[in-house]
Amino acid sequence: MEPIYTSATVTPAYQLRWSLSLFAGQPLPASDLWLSELRQKVEEDGVRILEAQSRHGNTWQFFLSTRPEVAPPSIVKSVKGRLQHLVRETARKAFRRNFLLAAIGNAKREVVEAYVASQLDHHRMGDDRVQSALQRFQLAFPEVDLSQRQTTAHGAYLYNMHLVLVHAGRWNEVREEALAGTRDMVLRIAHAKGHRISRLALLPDHLHLLAGFPATSSPEEIALGYLNNLAYAHGMRRIFSFSYYVGTVGEFDTGVIQAALDRS
Repeated sequence: MEPIYTSATVTPAYQLRWSLSLFAGQPLPASDLWLSELRQKVEEDGVRILEAQSRHGNTWQFFLSTRPEVAPPSIVKSVKGRLQHLVRETARKAFRRNFLLAAIGNAKREVVEAYVASQLDHHRMGDDRVQSALQRFQLAFPEVDLSQRQTTAHGAYLYNMHLVLVHAGRWNEVREEALAGTRDMVLRIAHAKGHRISRLALLPDHLHLLAGFPATSSPEEIALGYLNNLAYAHGMRRIFSFSYYVGTVGEFDTGVIQAALDRS
């Protein structure tokens, strides 16, 4: 069965930002000798270096933004691999194997949690019975701790995102059986793919999902997976628009990161 939603047919809106810490095994050449070229090279991989600095001796911290098709391991490979190549003449084994890649958002995670939790109040229905019915589709999973890192043999990831899907034509769906179908499919996808949902808010014309995701999946892959599976759940109907919003969410916001960089 051919997917309805693909990278060629869907237009994303996104704000994907990251803090990448690399640990050098030896002092690196001054950044003015390689940073400009590194910026150009990683752009080819869908990665943009916003800031870079040396911290605490041989630790290098990069503030990055990425495109939706770039999965977290590819971010690390792009920056680390290309930088190693640029400094190979003076630092043959520049970096240790370990690293930390952490998602960063415009707002801290707890702020986004509260925002998703308050969606039903922000979009009140005129009929109290409908408002009451919709309350059953505002889900919280307090046992899910999105501050926990994913660790691998090579490093650690903190990969949380806020996903928003909007109904085609902003169609309002208030039938409980249809909303239950959407809810059940979202939970089924999350269980099958290892997505750790913290909050799910179903509204008549859109949904919000806040979750932690496996590092191997790109934001684009995740969004398209939900779009196509939800279409399947509703009889292969194009329930949602050919678009999505996805944004990284972290324990620190961009303002905190920028202030730390400015102080250095």
